[in-house]
Amino acid sequence: MRNLGLGGRGRFQPGEIAEVKALACELPATSGRALSRWSAAELAREAVNRGVVCQVSGTTVWRWLSEDAIRPWAWRSWVFPRDPQFREKAERVLDLYERRYDGKRLHPGEYVISADEKTQLQALLRRHSLVAPGPGRPGLVEHEYRRGGTLAYLAAMDVHNPQRGLFGHVRPKISNVAFDELVEEVMSTEPYASAKRVFWVVDNGTIHRGQKAIDRLRSRWPNLMLVHLPTHASWLNQIEIYFSIVSRNALTPCHFASLTELTDRILGFQAEYAKTATAFDWTFTRQDLHALLDRLDQRGRLAPAA
Repeated sequence: MRNLGLGGRGRFQPGEIAEVKALACELPATSGRALSRWSAAELAREAVNRGVVCQVSGTTVWRWLSEDAIRPWAWRSWVFPRDPQFREKAERVLDLYERRYDGKRLHPGEYVISADEKTQLQALLRRHSLVAPGPGRPGLVEHEYRRGGTLAYLAAMDVHNPQRGLFGHVRPKISNVAFDELVEEVMSTEPYASAKRVFWVVDNGTIHRGQKAIDRLRSRWPNLMLVHLPTHASWLNQIEIYFSIVSRNALTPCHFASLTELTDRILGFQAEYAKTATAFDWTFTRQDLHALLDRLDQRGRLAPAA
């Protein structure tokens, strides 16, 4: 350990710098610190406490960590796949996006629908009206609001041609009946009504979960093929991209005098979007899936939290 003050890299030995970087890759709890994450300043303080260096600044520590893109103050959420058939189910969906099923190309008369529901959409009435943006100033939205209730938006989209097929219903809450009404609208509309097969990609939500949902829907529409995503894989459902567009472009900022106004906004945006919608440029492939799951398999070998 060198007894040096604040200074440049040349005043520190490579071994000292390496020890500080290693410290940044530990959780603070291993040092008995009541911290959830390291900051550069806290790392500098801990390095001094451990006797790694006599003195170092947080700025110097930050510069060292930047060399290796180490950011101990950043966290990202992740969920380890628990579905024993995660790989197979995900592959099936990714194949459908590329117009394949069971190793064969889809027939021109077969279609892929992505469907889900967006719940707890709130009608928040701000105390003051929105203020449009001006030169050098963003738009203004009042912080205080009155709650006007919530709605659910159920939507279905033709993955390969959303202009041909974008459907949506707004309901007070989700239910089997509400979902079946959406399915009925799609399956009674051409070209889906006379299609050889229509594949519906859905997650494992209660209104379309499991074999019961498959039997319920196939009994009414024999050409409907319900394809379930793996558990915790809604990010593979393309309708979620559309929902994010709705949230950004139609529902933010949230300022609606009533549930009726909220409903009109959602369905009005849906109609406008459908006029110019194009298929999403989906680039996540089987190869990407395998690489991701291989990385998660490595994480899975780590000891789980107590």
